[in-house]
Amino acid sequence: MTMKMKSRSVTATNPMTRWSATIGCALACTFAAFAPAAHAADALTAQNAWVRWLPNDLPAAGYVTLKNDSDKPVDLVNVTSDDYGMVMLHQTVSNGSTQKMVMVHNATVPAHGTLSIAPGGYHLMLEHAKHKIAPGDTVHVKLQFSDGATLDTPFAVKPPSQQ
Repeated sequence: MTMKMKSRSVTATNPMTRWSATIGCALACTFAAFAPAAHAADALTAQNAWVRWLPNDLPAAGYVTLKNDSDKPVDLVNVTSDDYGMVMLHQTVSNGSTQKMVMVHNATVPAHGTLSIAPGGYHLMLEHAKHKIAPGDTVHVKLQFSDGATLDTPFAVKPPSQQ
């Protein structure tokens, strides 16, 4: 069975109608251009985020597992928090029988893999709390990546005795 469709040409003579159609087309193209970026951001997730709280405004340590479901590796390049004055990415480095913390500028989350920011390895140093923070609270940390993705991640605050 074959169906024939009649086509009809519509000419917009009203300038507002033509203007609306032009704007609508421009908006559709703009949103289409950003669609791949939104998909890339969905490929990154943060899991098991927590902060080891210390008393007396001592620096706290933050930990999280970052998962990348995309086909390309991505670097964690910046970390900030509205709850702390400064957040830095550090790595614990062993040198024989000693260990030291070294500030690093980025860490790679491999394609189809994870980056563990955990005790004894990479960790976040959160300094200068902007308000009173205690175990049981939640603080927010913004993780920014080399591909432009950003994760605003809630971190559960735990006492030093918990992991």
